Amino acid sequence: MGVEIFDESEAALEYRAPTVHDHKYSRGVVGLATGSPTYPGAALLGVDGALATGIGMVRYVGPDEATRPLLVRRPEAVLGAGPVSAWVIGSGMSDTDTESMNRARRALDEGKPTVVDAGALSLLPHAGPIVATPHAGEMAKVFGVSREAVEGAPAEYALLAASQWNATVLIKGSTTHIANQFGDEFSVSLATPWLAIAGAGDVLGGVIGSMIATRTADIVYDQRVLARISAAAVVIHSLAAQAASAGGPFLLDQLVTQIPVVIRNLLAR
Repeated sequence: MGVEIFDESEAALEYRAPTVHDHKYSRGVVGLATGSPTYPGAALLGVDGALATGIGMVRYVGPDEATRPLLVRRPEAVLGAGPVSAWVIGSGMSDTDTESMNRARRALDEGKPTVVDAGALSLLPHAGPIVATPHAGEMAKVFGVSREAVEGAPAEYALLAASQWNATVLIKGSTTHIANQFGDEFSVSLATPWLAIAGAGDVLGGVIGSMIATRTADIVYDQRVLARISAAAVVIHSLAAQAASAGGPFLLDQLVTQIPVVIRNLLAR
């Protein structure tokens, strides 16, 4: 079948913009069960990414260490459990943190389309529409190989994990490789080297979660679309990083600020 190179024109087709008939619930509700007492910032970054991508509502469930600053930073976020269209779980979590893992497990058990990152990868495989977002180190741990082995063959490991987990798998890197259990493969090579910073993956998780929450009817009809939506999210995230960087270092707040601009430009194509 071959690997499809995903670019701006492809990404524009996968973004669902609101219409005059939409309200906050029909636009999608994404829930985030992310962060931990050790890494509360991961939760804030994921919420930032989701809100900037365009979503009717963000719900957050997590530790007090993340909840308190989140209320100050993003008062539009809704705290506590409730109906969602999709979940993001695992960012900033360790699989040894029982309380955080229990929150992630409860979210995963709902069977909604779910982005699974970091500590929550240990919960896979699991039934339901899943997008797993490991970096090379996390993928190496899963298969008991070196990080160098994954970095040398990321497309192959993405396919292998997709088959093992019955999921869409996205291995993050300078070129991000996406594969699903049906054998579809995509790659995105738009990232700036300056994007290799802590927290960038947490923002990406929020972007993917926001986009799948707006496309749940399509996902229920055909789970193959998850790979294309995920690839489109990587394009948006990468282009926002390019704009924030302008050839130099940047803060993740600057990347988040560029996400709506990138989306507006994609929709104008």
